[in-house]
Amino acid sequence: MIAVLFHRLGPYHQARLRAASALMPLVAVQGCTMDRTYAWAHVEGDPGFPVETLFDDGDSDDRGSGEIITRIASVLDRVQPKVVVIPGWSANIALCALTWCRENQVPAVVMSDSTAWDLEQRPWWRETIKRRLLCGFSSALVAGTPHAAYMRQLGMPEDRIFLGYDAVDNVYFESRTSNSGGRNENLIGAGGSPKRHFIVSARFIPEKNLHSLINAYQCYQDACATRRVKDEGLTAWDLVIIGDGPLRESVLEDRSALGLEESIHLEGFRQYDELPDFYAAASCLILPSISETWGLVVNEAMASGLPVLVSNRCGCAQDLVQDGINGYTFDPYDVEQLAQLMHRLTEAPKHRLSEMGDASRAIIADWGPERFASGLKQALECALEVGPKRASLLQRMILKVLLWR
Repeated sequence: MIAVLFHRLGPYHQARLRAASALMPLVAVQGCTMDRTYAWAHVEGDPGFPVETLFDDGDSDDRGSGEIITRIASVLDRVQPKVVVIPGWSANIALCALTWCRENQVPAVVMSDSTAWDLEQRPWWRETIKRRLLCGFSSALVAGTPHAAYMRQLGMPEDRIFLGYDAVDNVYFESRTSNSGGRNENLIGAGGSPKRHFIVSARFIPEKNLHSLINAYQCYQDACATRRVKDEGLTAWDLVIIGDGPLRESVLEDRSALGLEESIHLEGFRQYDELPDFYAAASCLILPSISETWGLVVNEAMASGLPVLVSNRCGCAQDLVQDGINGYTFDPYDVEQLAQLMHRLTEAPKHRLSEMGDASRAIIADWGPERFASGLKQALECALEVGPKRASLLQRMILKVLLWR
């Protein structure tokens, strides 16, 4: 038996763990059932594997280290896992689980989707602490190519790093979008036919770069208007944004200041089961983030058969986006570049967009839950071969300080 920890089990985690449970016996340990960051509805039904929950009455991030350690120890002492799989190295639940592993001489696997650039600044002392913490893990499961490079940079040997951490249920999105009517009632043209549009799925926070996106959209609209004046008949697509967050009022102000209320549609936060209908109605996904460890919305859109425009600051860009094949990458600080790419997609004939969507599905087929399961199995086998890592006095002191900070 192995124990796999997550802060909270959402639909994405359940898809990965179902695939993994077909290859190995596991128990999922979640910190809580609801959290403040992601408003996912509770996933009903039997997930297909046992689940242990540390706290049913609130976000585990609100708990002290002592309480978390007590709960984790209670669960893991009872389960007696041969390996514990831990999400990252910064949250209290991860540090508490690593402490249990060290005290009980059980190998630990770290799951990570961090890259060398996903934060603007990485102080040398913080990177030094990470290196020390990583010495306590026997192997690593990371999201993709740049994440493996960062893990090597932090000192994890290459032969102990495996890919596949970030994945979504490709079959779910492909089948649901294929069977959807693909019609957004808020986007019906004068003749009754659906308007073509770009879609963005993001929280309204600074990292998602929505201000630059709206400015790029205005540049794109201006370029399309210029083409219409020349009698070339190019009609700008609308822009649909699904999501919510603290910057909503700022986004509304940007839209109003540029006079784009008729063409930028804010659809609010949407639950997992609503997403396929939005993807089915769209023509292309845009992810403009200036910082994004991976970007699971890109997986979703590609599984739904969409071309994608993805910021080169997103962790998934290197592995999932093939320029000119299934979409394009861009510099999120270059508003004009994004506007030009939007224009290029709008000019493309329908059969070309269809080919790009087909290419998206072909590429993402190798990055589904099965890849997570395979990568996790390899990481577990490696961890068992390497065995539990012994902590030096300095490493134990660092872990203790972090737990009680």
